Amino acid sequence: MKKIILASASPRRKELLEQIGLTFEVEPAKGEEQITSVIPKEVVEELSYQKAMEVAKLHKGEDALILGADTIVVYDDQIMGKPADEEDAKVMLRQLSGKTHCVFTGVTAVLWEEQKKTVRTFSEKTEVTFYPMSEEEIMFYVKTREPMDKAGAYGIQGIGAKYIQAIYGDYNNVVGLPVARLYQKVLRDWIQ
Repeated sequence: MKKIILASASPRRKELLEQIGLTFEVEPAKGEEQITSVIPKEVVEELSYQKAMEVAKLHKGEDALILGADTIVVYDDQIMGKPADEEDAKVMLRQLSGKTHCVFTGVTAVLWEEQKKTVRTFSEKTEVTFYPMSEEEIMFYVKTREPMDKAGAYGIQGIGAKYIQAIYGDYNNVVGLPVARLYQKVLRDWIQ
């Protein structure tokens, strides 16, 4: 089996890959992200590509599969990354409260095989609707610190689950990696 490398420090992505039975190494990309688009699908695909290619360059010539990913939350055409601080998290949660937003995850897979490089990039979109949140609920949730390292200031797989009214699309995409699509589009062909 080929060596698989996850070019991300996200514990959630690590858990999702373990959940589908992969054995892999974690080697996070460290470069500065460069965004040249404002279209969410293009933003996440570009960022995932940059991460995967940065790590892939370090493994040129090895038989290896490198996976890069990036997730953003989009509400009212505004991209929400990770909150800068608690106040920023509160602002994001007030915006999402009682509304529907979209989560985009871009994934890039780089396969080195016998000195040949093959690249596949795709993105997944999931719609998420929040129940209305009171100011007290927002304050409580931010104090848990869970929102602080997550795009859109919430974790659907944690405490944030109690505020989610509906989801249309891939749940794992909201967590940070659409593993079923990754398997169908890339892994099924490349890890045999």
